[in-house]
Amino acid sequence: MARPKQFDPEAAVSQAMEVFWKKGYAATTPQDLVDALGIGKGSLYNAFGSKHALFVLALRRYRDGQSLALVELLDGSGPVKPRLRGALKLLAEMDLDDPDRRGCMAVNAATELAGADQLATELVRRMFDRTESAFQAVIEEGQRSGEIDPGRDAAALGSMLLGILVGSRVLARVAEGPERLARVIDATIDSL
Repeated sequence: MARPKQFDPEAAVSQAMEVFWKKGYAATTPQDLVDALGIGKGSLYNAFGSKHALFVLALRRYRDGQSLALVELLDGSGPVKPRLRGALKLLAEMDLDDPDRRGCMAVNAATELAGADQLATELVRRMFDRTESAFQAVIEEGQRSGEIDPGRDAAALGSMLLGILVGSRVLARVAEGPERLARVIDATIDSL
């Protein structure tokens, strides 16, 4: 007869996400995960197979939550530029308010693992693609409403906003205050 699991795997993935997000993949040890999840190493490996497999699950959990949150911010009603500004400002404020200054887990994974971990790289690439598409859709909405010049390349503007977002998430990790990020966001939205 199989023994029942002594922990909730879904909760464990969320807890592991917090550890990987704070420490990064390479710096997170199996012991860090065991301590955070409150389970034995055997249970960790039986449930998830490997540290890498658990990291992939945690990165997917992060992607699903963050992408959904950003799309919800952008999908509102009303003028486009204030929605874009509000989304960028909210993410900056979240980063600045985080006492650990973890930044974006996807950006962190890209800088740490791109080229070395094909699966993590592909997950982050798809997350960035989804974010860029959401930005492009809002730009196109602004072009239809006359708020943004319809002669501008919406795909290029979506790419620019993605680049600004990624850069802002890195800047927030070392920012002493909100001033620089506010300037970046204001200049970006004013350039549209």
